[in-house]
Amino acid sequence: MRFTSLIVELVRARPKLIFWIVVLAQAALWLLLPTLLYRSPPGDVATLLVFGREHQVGTDIGPPLAFWLADIAFRAAGHHVVGVYLLSQACFVVTMWALFELGAAVVGRQQAVLAVMLTATFGVFSFPGVEFGPQVLARPLWALVLLHGFRVTGQGRGNAWFALSIEAGLLLLTTHAAIVLLALLLGFMLATARGRRALASLDPWFALIVIVVLVLPYLMWLVRANSLHLPPLPPLQEAGARATRWGELLLGLVLAMAGIAILAIFNARRWSQKPDDAPAIFRPPVDPFARQYVLFFACAPALVLTLLTALFGFAQITGGAGTVLLPAGLAAILFAGDLIPLRRQEVLRTVWAAIIAAPAAATLLFVLLQPWAGVEVPTSLPAAEIGRFFGESFERRTGQPLRAVAGDPQLASLIALGAARQPHLFLDAMPERTPWLSDAKFAATGGIVVWRAADTAGTPPEDIARRFPGIAPEVPRAFERTVNGRLPQLRVGWGIVRPKSS
Repeated sequence: MRFTSLIVELVRARPKLIFWIVVLAQAALWLLLPTLLYRSPPGDVATLLVFGREHQVGTDIGPPLAFWLADIAFRAAGHHVVGVYLLSQACFVVTMWALFELGAAVVGRQQAVLAVMLTATFGVFSFPGVEFGPQVLARPLWALVLLHGFRVTGQGRGNAWFALSIEAGLLLLTTHAAIVLLALLLGFMLATARGRRALASLDPWFALIVIVVLVLPYLMWLVRANSLHLPPLPPLQEAGARATRWGELLLGLVLAMAGIAILAIFNARRWSQKPDDAPAIFRPPVDPFARQYVLFFACAPALVLTLLTALFGFAQITGGAGTVLLPAGLAAILFAGDLIPLRRQEVLRTVWAAIIAAPAAATLLFVLLQPWAGVEVPTSLPAAEIGRFFGESFERRTGQPLRAVAGDPQLASLIALGAARQPHLFLDAMPERTPWLSDAKFAATGGIVVWRAADTAGTPPEDIARRFPGIAPEVPRAFERTVNGRLPQLRVGWGIVRPKSS
C-alpha cells in the first residue's frame, strides 16, 4: 500500500498554504533569534542606521534606498532595532513570494512550492538576511523584476511594465549591481523573439521615463561627486590571482546550494526500498521560453557578477550572493522532470528541517561559546547601555545634549544609535565619509571621543591623540557583554570636546 504523508498531500492540494507556512515560519525564526540574543545590531547595521538618518542622496557606501528604509523602520519601531529585523524578514517574505509566483507561472504551484523550499535551504537566505543592507533589499527587488519581466515577455502582459519600471528604478537606488542585472534583462529581451515583441510597444519608453525620474537625484549626486567611473582594471600580472578568485567565488556559490545536493542524495532511487511506490509532484508541460528564461537568469548573473567582483577586487559578490542565486532553486526543479517522486518522506522532511535550523543553532552556539574561546561577539556589546551612559554623561558635564560622537568607529556607531538625542557620527579618521560634519564643526558643536581603553588610566591611542590634541581622558567605563567568557570587561576610554558656546 502506498503511503503519502499529510505534507505531501497538502503540497498537492493546498500549495499556497504550504508556501505561507514555510516562509512565515522561517521569517519568524530569524525575527525572534536576533531580538532575543543580540544586544547590538549585527554587521554594519548600526552604521547603516546612523548614515540613514542623515538623509543623504548618496554616500561612498552606495545608493541610498536601503539606508532610508532602515531609518524609517527604526523610527517606526520606537527607535528599536527590532524594526530593522522585521524589515529584513519582510524582504525575505517578498522575495519568496515573487519566486513562488514566477515558479507557478513556469512549473505550476505544486512544484513552485518545492522550488521555494529548496531556495530556503541556501545558506545566504538564513543568517546574513538578519544584517539588513543593500544586498538584502536587492533580493526582493530583483525577484520582482524577474517576475514582472517574465510577465512582460513570456506572458505578453503589457500592464506589468509599470510595476517593472518601479522595481527597476528602486533596484538602481539600492545597488550598483542593478546596472548589470537590468542590462542582462534587456539583453535577454533583445535576443529572444518574445522579448523583441515586448520592446516594440510604447510601454518600454514610458517605463524608461519612470526609471529616470526615480534615479535622477542619485545620478546628479554621482556626477557632482565625480563617481561615474569604473574602478581601475588590475595590472596584467595579477590576472592569474583574479582568475583564482573568480573560481573561489563560484565555488562558494556552489557550496551555498549544498542543501539541494543533500536532499537529492536522500531522495535517490537507490536508497528507497520501494522506489516505484513513491508519491510524485506533477507539473504541466513547461514552455520552452519559460525554461530558457529561468536557466538564463540562474546562470548569467552569477557568472557575470562574480567575474566583475574578482576583476575589480571587491570583498563581496556585487549585489550579494542571495541575489545571484535567487532562481537557482527553480532551475533545479526544472531539471528534476515533470514528475518529482518524494521517496523516504519522513527522512526528507527531517533533513530539510535540519538544514533550515542549522544556521539558527550555529548562531546560538557562536553567541554562547565564542567568548569562552577568547573571541568577542560583536552583537554581545550592550548598545543601549553604552549610548545611554555617554549621552547622559555629556549632558551632565556640559549642560547641552550630545550632538556628535567620534573615535573608534564601532563604539561611536553604537553610541550614535543608542543615545537618546541621536547624535551625529563623525568618522574623524576619514572625514570625507561623513560629509555632514567636519573637524571644525565637531569642534564647534562639541562631542564625545571614544576608544577601547588599554589601561585603567584610559590613555587614548596615538592616532586619536594626534587628531584631538589636548583631549583629557576621563576614567574608563566598563561594560558587561552578554557572555564575557574568558574575555575581560569591555573598557571604553573617552574624552569630551566641549562645545565652544559652553
